[in-house]
Amino acid sequence: MNISSSQHSQPFGIATHFQPQQGVSHTSMSSREIADLVGSRHDKVKQSIERLAARTGADGKPKPVIALPPMGEYLDGLGRKATEYLVCKRDSFIVVAQLCPEFTARLVDRWQELEEQVAKPAFDYAAALSDPRTLLALLTENVTKVVALEADNNELTKENHLLEVKVEQDAPKVAFHDMVVVSHKTYNAAQAAKIIGTGRTRLLQFMRQKGWVTRTNEPYQAKIEAGLLDVKLGTFDHPTQGTIPTCSTLITGKGLTKLQAMWQSREADLLE
Repeated sequence: MNISSSQHSQPFGIATHFQPQQGVSHTSMSSREIADLVGSRHDKVKQSIERLAARTGADGKPKPVIALPPMGEYLDGLGRKATEYLVCKRDSFIVVAQLCPEFTARLVDRWQELEEQVAKPAFDYAAALSDPRTLLALLTENVTKVVALEADNNELTKENHLLEVKVEQDAPKVAFHDMVVVSHKTYNAAQAAKIIGTGRTRLLQFMRQKGWVTRTNEPYQAKIEAGLLDVKLGTFDHPTQGTIPTCSTLITGKGLTKLQAMWQSREADLLE
């Protein structure tokens, strides 16, 4: 039997959230639970209850079969307020007989469960606490909970410490990133080498090895398109050959950040 979550966002049980009225017992069954028992939609059950309460005789005068039950509220599956009827035992049998008489036996069984719940005596804490075995069980349970809680706290403290260490370790990287990447400045090979902590010749050799620049230190187009490198075109007046075009490789902030990470990784590999 499939019942939508909007009909059962709260567990079934004995209704205690309405004011007792004449003809209504202290225990009741919600219209949602009746819908569940007979396999019907909740709105259809509510309509049936309302028709029984509003029935008229042949003379047109009101002749209700049941009194309109009190209304209760619950939250549906989406957390919205919805209403349900709280039907007393007598009227619940009339409603089920109107909807699906074959489910009467199931209704009897459900009422027996509800009445047994009411009949159960309240837990005697005083008697339980006077029993040494009960006290030992409670103490053991509490100690277990305290140990588990302390272990969780220790684990959380350890995780916080590791996070603090990582933040401290990453601080130079973050500062470098904020200083370089956010800016739109470009750097020539000499400037980039100084920031990274090496020489211009060594940096260009490293960039050739990694496929960033050609043998003549001109940037590859793929690195330009990736935003790692840029190029500055110019001219040079040669004493005998005249004007000669020049091409200077520039490194963007994004490229400098990546180069620094690659260079640090290279140094770490050399130390191993």
